[in-house]
Amino acid sequence: MNDNEPKRAACPICRRPVDPAFSPFCSKRCADIDLNRWLTGVYAVPATEEEDEDGDRPRQPDEET
Repeated sequence: MNDNEPKRAACPICRRPVDPAFSPFCSKRCADIDLNRWLTGVYAVPATEEEDEDGDRPRQPDEET
């Protein structure tokens, strides 16, 4: 590869070259694999509930009011 040539994007699932019809994937199969991962929670973003929107710490079930 020449340094002047643009680098081709790779499919995030199988690393094959991206097909513009299925961008950023190489095929419908890889797009469907990615969608399934989102729907089943594989890509879930971890969250911590330290404070609510008012800045108060959430009450635990065993705490007194």
